[in-house]
Amino acid sequence: MRISLLTIFPDFFPPALAEGMIRAAREKSRLETAIVHLREFTDDSHRSTDDYPFGGGVGMIMKVDPIARALESLAVGERGDRPAGTRVALLSPQGARFTQDRAIAYAALDHLVLVCGRYKGVDERVSERLVDEELSLGDFVLSGGEPAALCVVDAVARLLPGVVGDFDSVESDSFHSGLLDTPYYTRPADYRGWPVPDVLLSGNHGAIARWRREAALRRTFERRPELLEGADLSPEDRRFVRGLERARATGGPDDTRA
Repeated sequence: MRISLLTIFPDFFPPALAEGMIRAAREKSRLETAIVHLREFTDDSHRSTDDYPFGGGVGMIMKVDPIARALESLAVGERGDRPAGTRVALLSPQGARFTQDRAIAYAALDHLVLVCGRYKGVDERVSERLVDEELSLGDFVLSGGEPAALCVVDAVARLLPGVVGDFDSVESDSFHSGLLDTPYYTRPADYRGWPVPDVLLSGNHGAIARWRREAALRRTFERRPELLEGADLSPEDRRFVRGLERARATGGPDDTRA
């Protein structure tokens, strides 16, 4: 897979691309990254990538022409006229929320192009004509799209085949199964009187698996209950969740807790 990063700050990415799962993906030839400096696609002596907004107002707007030329240099062209297996996304506070499902879909691509916005915004013709979608990490504003793009690269890189040694560690991640992940513990078994749940020390793999599933359901119910609506739940899972709902409604003890 190839990921191209369009930016006016090309020095932002190399240190992070040389660490962790991104480095592992690159070393295993699962991921190729390209940093595209947008200033190389300007046509004035100042290498300007921004200008004042038409109609007035504060702030500067990223220009459409350097972005269009950069995309053409990658042979991805305009929206609707690019190779199969290619997607172009603009990092923007107005974008759709980046999710694990989208990361999984991106990991199946041949080429992902991430356009990093800056300044007050990006000429709307980029969204209208050049990109397939806009992406946001959440309801907050960054100084630019570079940190958000790096999060996307990291999320995608670890999903590529052979990058994470045991794929079970990916499949059990929060959101991958539609739920938040279960709690985990390691040695010592008791620290300052804070013990590990007995079931995890029991050696009963069936009981441990069920405890972990119920712990994930409980955590999701308590922290992100909206995720349960789209999760793939078994009848046993649903009975457990109904028990959590009854306990919350009555204010009584949570009799589902081990």
